[in-house]
Amino acid sequence: MGNVRNILQVKTNRVIAVNPDTTVFEALELMFEKNIGALLVTDQDKVVGIFTERDYARKVILKGKSSKVIPIREIMTESLITVTSDNSIEECMWLMTNKFIRHLPVIDDGKLISVISIGDLVKYIIEEQKFIIGNLEHYISGGSLK
Repeated sequence: MGNVRNILQVKTNRVIAVNPDTTVFEALELMFEKNIGALLVTDQDKVVGIFTERDYARKVILKGKSSKVIPIREIMTESLITVTSDNSIEECMWLMTNKFIRHLPVIDDGKLISVISIGDLVKYIIEEQKFIIGNLEHYISGGSLK
């Protein structure tokens, strides 16, 4: 199986981020516009947290707070779990499964490169399995492995 670098070769690496003073409502509007489930929170090009739909549900809605006035800094998740482009797909799957997270910021040499989601990992695994199955079918039918 591959590593994060393989996913990044086909994924758009544009990171969408907000600053800590962005209101929750503004962040939700951006997430809706971009059709994403999480935003990184950066302060002067340094990643300081992540804001997810789960943060909104658990820390705003259930606590009766107003999304139009509360800044992201008050509800973002600050303890980030990150990976590098060298981490394996298996390591990422293990982290996401055991830490109950759906997004992993990718940081190489202290620089934010991208964010991968559980969907990115699943898509990669499915494509890899299709490739392997295709090779095996070709081999079984008398061809050689690609």
